Parts: sequence; structure tokens; C-alpha cells
Amino acid sequence: MGGHGHGHHEPPYTIPDYRIYKVSDAPKLVLIEKALAAKGLKDPWLRNEVWRFDPKNVGTTSQKLKTTFGRGLKLGIVAFVLTVAGTEVYNRLYPSEHGHGHGDGGHH
Repeated sequence: MGGHGHGHHEPPYTIPDYRIYKVSDAPKLVLIEKALAAKGLKDPWLRNEVWRFDPKNVGTTSQKLKTTFGRGLKLGIVAFVLTVAGTEVYNRLYPSEHGHGHGDGGHH
């Protein structure tokens, strides 16, 4: 009743224990922490951003570049080629009426 006969599944992700994240493990956040401390401030939630700087979560710099430039690149190239081809077909089917000096004796 109410099921699909697939049995029990594990959740698609697990939530890590918050204690594994330390600001000291993220050099960029340490700089922010020090800058805040110099102004007499403290961010109690800064630890919540540590996961963003963990290479296991975001990858190395080269992996990030590959993801950034690779995402949609193939689709973008296909779209570009189709646009150029479509423009060429359209221009051949419906030539421009600008004249380029044809039929007016070359006078503008």
C-alpha cells in the first residue's frame, strides 16, 4: 500500500556531522576571521561555509575550471554552428535587397 514494490532505499545523500568542519581548515576563511577579529567582530556562522572550500566537495582548481568551461560548451558549439548554418540558408533563400551597386549604375 502506497509503495512501488522497490523496498527501502537509502537517502540520496548523508548529512555530515557539523563538528568535522573547522574554520582553520579553510585558509580563506581564516583570513576573514582575522579581519573580523581586527574590527572586534566574530561570525558564529563562519564554520557553516567551510564545506565550500573542501576539495572533496568542490574539487581542485583544474577540476573547477573544467566544470566551469565544460558545462554547456558542447551545446553552445552546436547552437553556434546551427545559427551560422541557419543564417546562411536564410540569406540564400531571401537575398538582401541592398543592391551593392547593382541596377543603379553604381550611383548612390
